[in-house]
Amino acid sequence: MWYQTKAAEILGIQYPILQGPFGGNLSSVELVATVSNLGGLGGFGAYTLSPQEILQVNQQIRLATDKPYNINLWVSDTDAVDGTVSDEQFNRAQQLFKPYFEELGIELPGKPEPFKSRFENQVEVILHQRPPVFSFMFGSPSADILEQCHRLGIVTVGAATTLDEAIVLEAAGVDMIIASGFEGGGHRPSFLASAETSTIGTFVLLQLTREKVKVPVIAAGGIANGKGVAAALALGADAVQIGTAFLATAESNATAIHKQMLLSDAAKYTTLSRAYTGRLGRGITSRIAKDLVSLEKDFLPFPLQTSFMSHLRKAAMASEKWDMVLFWGGQIAPVLKHTKAAELMRAILEETNSYFDNLKI
Repeated sequence: MWYQTKAAEILGIQYPILQGPFGGNLSSVELVATVSNLGGLGGFGAYTLSPQEILQVNQQIRLATDKPYNINLWVSDTDAVDGTVSDEQFNRAQQLFKPYFEELGIELPGKPEPFKSRFENQVEVILHQRPPVFSFMFGSPSADILEQCHRLGIVTVGAATTLDEAIVLEAAGVDMIIASGFEGGGHRPSFLASAETSTIGTFVLLQLTREKVKVPVIAAGGIANGKGVAAALALGADAVQIGTAFLATAESNATAIHKQMLLSDAAKYTTLSRAYTGRLGRGITSRIAKDLVSLEKDFLPFPLQTSFMSHLRKAAMASEKWDMVLFWGGQIAPVLKHTKAAELMRAILEETNSYFDNLKI
């Protein structure tokens, strides 16, 4: 059967369907449990959480499902040297975004507090709590961390946006690699070169990676239904990861307007931008992303830009100025049909089964 893949075997799941682990408070325990209980692998994005919050989320997931699940962290969670920027650089960013703050009738925020990386403290919780699967983005953990994961029986999954990154992840000893195509929503998790050089489509990246690495490869980006799953498997994927389609369901923690936008005509137009976080990510095209496309050198580094823009986002949401908000989403959004996670999961499985059954006729 199509679902009896090496990835499914290693992950201990019935179907090689992974739900994308959304960061930024977009994940939910309910969504993770729904996908896992139906035979896939639910995922929770925890990079913004404190160690105590990760502990609590892990405990909640375990109460909601006895099936395998995934917790995701960011290995590199800051681009700010010493966690901050100079006053001169911050003033340039203030002036660049000042018209948008004035339009919303709010004051410019002060300089964000220096940011200290949280990954080392977060990963300690992972090693202590031992979730079945630990996935990570923006690099690879140290050899010691990966060795501890293997010793504890935690399956490790790294994300690559280029063939070079996939080769580095395999050499580091990860159990599986996500081939993350540029069609996908959210951040581009590049770590060897700038994200702008990683604009490779999922199916091209999948084939390149499959040729050069021996560990199972998971296709991610631009997949939202059974035909997408079948296509990925035909090109050598051992599993697929689906993000935007699950983000639009009632069970995700996205806001109601975010889900509405993903299911609207606006979702036909997406863009890659650094304007909202300082790192390149894909979302439904916003006015700010379009206006400032050539001025990204004056943005603050991640995550200081996120802190700075959080004030604007809050005011824009309150004023229903949707064109000033970047709603994360992938290029596949216009084909979305399902608003319930269970319905989506069942439809994906039915469509994939149907496709492969028809091949036998």
